[in-house]
Amino acid sequence: MEEAHERATNAAGWIEANWSDWLATGLRILLITVIAVVLRYVIRRAITKLIERTNRRSEASDRNALSGLLVNRERRMQRSAAIGSVLRNVASFVIMGTAVLMVLSVLGINLAPLLASAGVAGVALGFGARNLVTDLLAGMFMLLEDQYGVGDRVDVGEASGTVLEIGLRVTQLRGDDGEIWYIRNGEIKRVGNLSQGWATAALDVQVRSDADMNEVRSAIATAGEQLAKGTPWDEVLWEPVEVLGLDSVTLDSMVIRVSAKTMPGKALGVERELRWRIKQELDGRGIEIVDDESLALEARSRVDLHKDEGAKESRVPPQR
Repeated sequence: MEEAHERATNAAGWIEANWSDWLATGLRILLITVIAVVLRYVIRRAITKLIERTNRRSEASDRNALSGLLVNRERRMQRSAAIGSVLRNVASFVIMGTAVLMVLSVLGINLAPLLASAGVAGVALGFGARNLVTDLLAGMFMLLEDQYGVGDRVDVGEASGTVLEIGLRVTQLRGDDGEIWYIRNGEIKRVGNLSQGWATAALDVQVRSDADMNEVRSAIATAGEQLAKGTPWDEVLWEPVEVLGLDSVTLDSMVIRVSAKTMPGKALGVERELRWRIKQELDGRGIEIVDDESLALEARSRVDLHKDEGAKESRVPPQR
């Protein structure tokens, strides 16, 4: 009993001598945890508010600008969500990681071996997963720079198509034949975005060299004006159809170059419709559209006709 009493007395004395240190350590850990949690919440909330404010500002500025037709809501929302997620995760990792290290330091744990091991592990991971790191960094910069978005028509070299989804590691494209391409972001060396800015619908009108040039220009201008007034081409055309002038002139034909600035991705449809209307207008004015093949066939037919006439004349017996 005396030995038990002595042990209890020693334990009580040890607790009484150290309880203040334990309380101080606990309060420090609690304070570090509370500050880390509050700071993490505030920063994540600030990032979310900043992303929302940027989206509202972009929508407000795009209402009266042509760029509003280029950036749809889905694309903006996905890009903002991806950027916000990356920023929030980075902030959480930095804050909570710093808090854990501070707690371990308060507990008296030597952080030097831990930091050295983490550094070695980071180097090994960097060498082993360098392709993954390259893909992630490339994906982050693509999102931050807004190189392309969902719904854009892009050409990335190895494949081309419509963007279905953009991830930090992989971009998905829908090809022309319906196939889905999964492309690592780190392997994309160059990107041709066909859905940003504007597109050009250009076509050549080839007529005979003896056609009235003023009449041809008038017919093309009339077709362009009718196209600009029709639906839905009045929204697709961003500038009036322009007759640039003669592109080439030969003995048999001349080529007039026609151009129009259109909404991105709509140039091919505008070219087809404009070609249709120009053909109708020229036919109504009696002006024929020709091409190199038809001119070559006509020239060959004339040569054959001359040969046949020469052969007939050679077979006719001389008159006595």
